[in-house]
Amino acid sequence: MSYLYFPGCTLKDKAASAMEKTALMAAAELGLPLEEIDEWQCCGAVYPLTEDELITLVSPSRTIFAAKDRPVVTLCSACYHVLKRTRQRLAADKDARDKISSYLEEEYPGETPVLHYLELLRDELGWDALKEKVKMPLEGRRLAAYYGCMLLRPAEEMAFDNPERPRIMEDFLQALGAEVITFPFRTKCCGAYLAVTEKQVMEDASNNIVKMALEYGAEELTTSCPLCRYNLEQTPAVKEGKIKVSFFSEPLAEALNLEVQEVTN
Repeated sequence: MSYLYFPGCTLKDKAASAMEKTALMAAAELGLPLEEIDEWQCCGAVYPLTEDELITLVSPSRTIFAAKDRPVVTLCSACYHVLKRTRQRLAADKDARDKISSYLEEEYPGETPVLHYLELLRDELGWDALKEKVKMPLEGRRLAAYYGCMLLRPAEEMAFDNPERPRIMEDFLQALGAEVITFPFRTKCCGAYLAVTEKQVMEDASNNIVKMALEYGAEELTTSCPLCRYNLEQTPAVKEGKIKVSFFSEPLAEALNLEVQEVTN
């Protein structure tokens, strides 16, 4: 099966392009073809918090409608969060569905699965199969998964993993042969968009996460959120080279022995 791929805006920017490039290279290597959705547009980045806010759902709904009933795969935590919650709102709320369908002048296509790339690896390929594909195990590398907020919450709607004790990223890193470090702040918010309005709050939150990861012995934090990576990279420990922050697809590409340097520099 081929999957539709929704890249989102940030992954087309230089700051996060390494996640897209390494993930697509790895998908091809693993036999999981991803077909980019034609004429996609921004998901909106934030899911609306009010029940009567529908105009914000138009943008992500375009993707759901365009996909018809084919699975949509995304890499970015925020894109995954918005698309998945939008799909659920369309399925459960007939009034919202009818209004958005009328605005788009299209019929609602029905069930459209929204998957994160990590779910594709876990549920379609499997960790054992991924392990067999690894050519250069990340032995001796002390990697820690950083989930942040968007992948896990709200738990009932996202259903990505246990919001307090997630395992999917740890299992992924273990399949790559890394020494997996599990630390307490891996599901804490990094400060997100407060980097714009309340910079000190973001700095304190991100510093606490990085300090805790270092305390537990991690040498690299890996995430699927471009904003999380940006915020964590502003911390003194990262700037001083005490710990590295990467997108999860970068160690994946390394373990598959792909030409990583060509796409990350």
